[in-house]
Amino acid sequence: MSLFKARDWWSTVLGDKEEFDQGCLCLADVDNTGNGQDKIIVGSFMGYLRIFNPHPVKTGDGAQAEDLLLEVHLRDPILQVEVGKFVSGTEMLHLAVLHSRKLCVYSVSGTVGNVEHGNQYQIKLMYEHNLQRTACNMTYGSFGGVKGRDLICIQSMDGMLMVFEQESYAFGRFLPGSLLPGPLAYSSRTDSFITVSSCHQVESYKYQVLAFATDADKRQETEQQKHGSGKRLVVDWTLNIGEQALDICIVSFIQSASSVFVLGERNFFCLKENGQIRFMKKLDCSPSCFLPYCSVSEGTINTLIGNHNKMLHIYQDVTLKWATQLPHVPVAVRVGCLHDLKGVIVTLSDDGHLQCSYLGTDPSLFQAPKVESRELNYDELDMELKELQKVIKNVNKSQDVWPLNEREDDLKISAMVSPNFDSVSQATDVEVGADLVPSVTVKVTLKNRVALQKVKLSIYVQPPLVLTGDQFTFEFMAPEMTRTVGFSVYLKGSYLPPELEGNAVVSYSRPTERNPDGFAKQSEDDQVNVMGFRFLGGSQVTVLASKTSQRYRIQSEQFEDLCLITNELIIRLQEYFEKQGIKDFTCSFSGSVPLQEYFELIDHHFELRINGEKLEELLSERAVQFRAIQRRLLTRFKDKTPAPLQHLDTLLDGTYKQVIALADAVEENQDNLFQSFTRLKSATRLVILLIGLWQKLSADQIAILEAAFLPLQQDTQELGWEETVDAALSHLLKTCLSKSSKEQALNLSSQLGIPKDTSQLKKHITLLCDRLAKGGRLCLSTDAAAPQTMVMPGGCATIPESDLEERSIEQDSSELFTNHKHLMMETPVPEVSPLQGVTE
Repeated sequence: MSLFKARDWWSTVLGDKEEFDQGCLCLADVDNTGNGQDKIIVGSFMGYLRIFNPHPVKTGDGAQAEDLLLEVHLRDPILQVEVGKFVSGTEMLHLAVLHSRKLCVYSVSGTVGNVEHGNQYQIKLMYEHNLQRTACNMTYGSFGGVKGRDLICIQSMDGMLMVFEQESYAFGRFLPGSLLPGPLAYSSRTDSFITVSSCHQVESYKYQVLAFATDADKRQETEQQKHGSGKRLVVDWTLNIGEQALDICIVSFIQSASSVFVLGERNFFCLKENGQIRFMKKLDCSPSCFLPYCSVSEGTINTLIGNHNKMLHIYQDVTLKWATQLPHVPVAVRVGCLHDLKGVIVTLSDDGHLQCSYLGTDPSLFQAPKVESRELNYDELDMELKELQKVIKNVNKSQDVWPLNEREDDLKISAMVSPNFDSVSQATDVEVGADLVPSVTVKVTLKNRVALQKVKLSIYVQPPLVLTGDQFTFEFMAPEMTRTVGFSVYLKGSYLPPELEGNAVVSYSRPTERNPDGFAKQSEDDQVNVMGFRFLGGSQVTVLASKTSQRYRIQSEQFEDLCLITNELIIRLQEYFEKQGIKDFTCSFSGSVPLQEYFELIDHHFELRINGEKLEELLSERAVQFRAIQRRLLTRFKDKTPAPLQHLDTLLDGTYKQVIALADAVEENQDNLFQSFTRLKSATRLVILLIGLWQKLSADQIAILEAAFLPLQQDTQELGWEETVDAALSHLLKTCLSKSSKEQALNLSSQLGIPKDTSQLKKHITLLCDRLAKGGRLCLSTDAAAPQTMVMPGGCATIPESDLEERSIEQDSSELFTNHKHLMMETPVPEVSPLQGVTE
């Protein structure tokens, strides 16, 4: 343990999953006891206000019940707390609490208790100001040199300074050129406000100039804010520091001149009252908070600086005097007098760790106990191993107890994909680019057991894949006859197909099998842990096998491009382990379902549908206008006494050009919509695959998901993907995934139409994932709604069905996919990679 660790005097953890920032901590004698003992005031973004008076029995004790003087929930998020003389007619200290749309001033008082429970504390609202603009931060002081009271200045999110003279509003002024608000402080020596603009400039504004200036930007103000009049707002001085500021502090001690301290992202600056740099210090670590305080040496100032490495550095001017380790990253630091102990350092983290500590080097006396060694009984271990081997052997014997009855079909279909590209490409009329597009030969074999007549074989593949021949007819096939047909497959468009599976259908009404196309044969090369694929459309997908864990990582720039490779990887893994005789092999997906990227594809597809509707309506209007102009011209030409055309011919030519342009736009939008629908189907298959791996769904449950998410082969304006899928998901949520019988009794609308937006669909998709994560089971019976109590790992943020449920859900800010879309799958890593031999 480090000798330079901050010595814990008292500590506690505030609330559960609450958030805090640098303005949420304050130390002051808020209850006006007059004994010089500070109280710790903490406000949170959840609206909780707490006041502590620590009394540890011994150093390092946690918080006791009597240490918490007051805890009250103010409902609105607390941005900042300050203590000052904020009430007129008295010089007692009061507590100012800044909310986003309100400023409240309270008095804190204690009542002496007569029993062992101790004193009782309460707060009383003295006054409040409702803000017309959203607040960012505030500062206070004796603005204008007033005596015996403090005024408050609030900075709004749009750069307006609002000054309050205790119970009354004084004036409001916009800072010139303000884009984003920065830290704000008040200097009583110069009677000025100091802030840092979004241009990375430290700016100083005199209070008197603010009071008599007019608005620089001429923005609209309320009647309450139009009291100021006079000259234009002019800055007193500026200094460019070249970085964004985290905090500003004004210090003025007896033994040192007044200084302005600015904490930047990489440096901290000490400025004179006129804006000149006194000194600056480049920091080695990213700072999180700071606090200048009085130094024992004359003419110097000490500064506490906390950083994101959980360190607290103490500087005397620019010299590092001490460094100490903290158990958390501080976002606010204060120094005060607690329980007759002066110079206590109080730190607060963003997740509510509040600690009072002091600096010291007393070593820890803790020693790790010796580990007791025990001898191993190898005879017992041998017996245990034999018992386990018997259990494993019995389990293997019990599998596949029921024999499978094989049934001969009248017709058998098999397909074989050539492992190599055609020597002469059969691709014609391609749209990929200048590169030569290869083709691959596929042979389909029909073997019939009985005599068949007029056999028609139809082949279908997903666009933009194209066949050189898709239909074959045989007038008669004798019993035990074999026919083989061959054709080539190639890529015509510049985008990727949603899958590489093809359908071979015979008019003879029997179910057919589907066989996936392979990329290439396995080779005898050494094992590699990374492999890249470049599709003909230009996109790339990379597969990485972990060297230390049983995981595969698949990543790509486009989310929908992950579908084919992910599905092929699972097929190769299954085939490999089946050949090895491993029957309990499973693939799993432990990450979060990437719904955000999926929703972006849905929104793009829906936007193209809406754009197509608008273009068709506009084309219809121009066509009606074109026919009307034609009729007018025809009437003029048939008239025996010709009249002037009055520019009807010009109008006809312009309308004709508009009709042609709109027709081209409609055709282009249809092409884009077709490509978008293809990409959406790819992404949908990937999401279904991930949900199946995530929740370990059976084949029947995956079939239900495919029926719900992929109901259409083609997308039309009359019946689109969004409304069809939304209706299917609503049926699942109100039947097998319902929470109660009341939801099952609800009826769905029988009419489908294009929705106004995709919010309802995205809500239902997220709710479906949430119900599955809570133990829901997909089935076609409404009586099989399973209790949703089990929570699976991973998952996604839920979208509630009601306002009550919405307030109870906390949004998760983490995202799985960033610049490179990637997936993580857990699976045993084979000794020989099943993807070997796959080339670009």
